[in-house]
Formats: sequence, C-alpha cells, structure tokens
Amino acid sequence: MTGSSEPPELSEVIARLSALLGQRTGTIEQLRRGVTNRAFKVDFADAAYVVQLAGPESEQLGIDREVECNANKRAGELGIAPPVAAMLHEPSCLVTMFIAGHQPTAEELREPAQLARVARTLHVLHDSGERLSARFDPFRTIEAYAEGATDAGVEIPGDRKERRSRLRKAEKALAGRRRLEPVPCHNDLLANNFTLDGDRLVLYDWEYAGMGDPYFDLGNFAASNELDAAAEEGLLDAYFGEPPTAQSRAILRLMRYLSDVRDGMWGLFQSGISERQIDFEGWGHKHLERATAAGEAPEFRTWLKEASG
Repeated sequence: MTGSSEPPELSEVIARLSALLGQRTGTIEQLRRGVTNRAFKVDFADAAYVVQLAGPESEQLGIDREVECNANKRAGELGIAPPVAAMLHEPSCLVTMFIAGHQPTAEELREPAQLARVARTLHVLHDSGERLSARFDPFRTIEAYAEGATDAGVEIPGDRKERRSRLRKAEKALAGRRRLEPVPCHNDLLANNFTLDGDRLVLYDWEYAGMGDPYFDLGNFAASNELDAAAEEGLLDAYFGEPPTAQSRAILRLMRYLSDVRDGMWGLFQSGISERQIDFEGWGHKHLERATAAGEAPEFRTWLKEASG
C-alpha cells in the first residue's frame, strides 16, 4: 500500500468485497480525496475501484450514508459520477468504479473551458428531475454546525450577533425571489471532488447531496475554487446561456458568503470532534474570515437588495 499505513478496518472490508467483486489483485493505493473519509484504489478481479471508508464523525455532521449512496448511484446513471459497485455497513463503506482521469486544481477549474464544463455538469444534475430523500438548507446546516462546535467546546471567532443578523438578512433576501422548486444539488464542489475524464467532469463525494437551491452549488463552487469577478461572470454566463443580471450576480455572491460560513462552521465543528491530524481549525478560521470580509463590504447591502429582484 502507498500513501499511509493501512487502517485496521480496511482488511475486513477488502475480505468482504472480495466475495462480491472477485479476488483482490495488485497493491492498495490511498487517494488524495476527501477529508471526512479515507479513499483507496483497490483492484478486484482486474477491475479498479475506489473504496471509501466513512469517517467516524459522519453522523454528527449530519451525513446519511444511504442518502449519499443513492445520490451517487443516480448521478452515476446520469454520467456525472462514478458508478456505484457496492455498499457495506459496519464499517460503513461505499465502493465506486475507479475513473482513470486527471484531478484538476482550483486554478484549472477557473479556466473558461473548465467553467463551461462545470456549468454543463451542474445543469445535468439540476435539470435531471431526480428526487433525493435529503433536503439541504445552508441556513439550518450553519446553525447545526455552530451549535455542534459550541457543544464540543470550540470557540467561534467573530461577532456572533452580527453574523446572525447578516444570515437572517440573507435568508430574507433570498426568500424574496420567485419561489424555486428544490433540485438535486451536490453542495461540496471542491477541486478534489472533480476528475476530468477527457471532455467529461466526474463528481465524487456525494455525502452532502440533497434537494436544494441550484444557486448554492454555483456559490459553493465559486467560494471553494476562489473565482474572481471575471470567472464568476463566466460561470453564470455558461450556466444560464446569457450574460448575468444584477440579480444573478447578487444571488451568487450571497450564496458564496453562505458557503464560506457553512465551511467555516464545519471546520470548527470538525476540530472539536475529529481524531484525524488535519488543521480543521485553520480551515474554519480561513472561511469565516472570508465570510466576515464579504459581510462587512459595502456591496453586501447591495447584494441583499438586488438578490430579491
């Protein structure tokens, strides 16, 4: 095995999977994908698979592995995710086919050609008509993570009263739009969760997928991959097929703000409950600092006004 020492539960999982998928062959390779989970490339009967072991803190983070498996399976049928091969319980493990592609960087994803591919991929998902059993609401998720972090004894930086006020104003502004029916969304569009397979982008890690607002996927992608104003324009143009309006820009930027608050609270919550040697606290602080800067910017009031139309 390359990349790290083998976790003890992996041997049990591989033995069980061998009965389903065929005898294991070759070496085991740990993949640089995911933070909550650990992923490994394993060959069974000369076919390559990704074996994903769920992190022990999954339930506390609100992750339902059955929902994840179902979302991944449906996205695989749409051609935008690796096909699901198996799912095991105790320990929780999702197995998908390995896609031998290139994992793009955030810098690559900011290129116009890749922005167009991202827009097409999200359109396939959002317009699919699929119904997922989970609902994703960024406001309620932020509240749950903040409460979890506090209960875990983690100090949340910044002015909590001001942050809550901004979140209430953002929720009111976004609710003032023409009501949209929720659509299936991925909600975790980090560069590490993409693989470029020729001209096709494939999405991994569907653990936060749920029915929600398609604009959150756009804002989350913009925040996660640090799009500048020109790249935001390119993403909106590619997604909607026309130049962005003042309203679409404002909604995107509010959703980008929400994405940073969500990721900030997620990082702080993880720092209080995870045993993995990852700087979750630093991750949380980085995203909350970005959100605070956006909330304190003079443009924030303009976004609130323009988002509702």
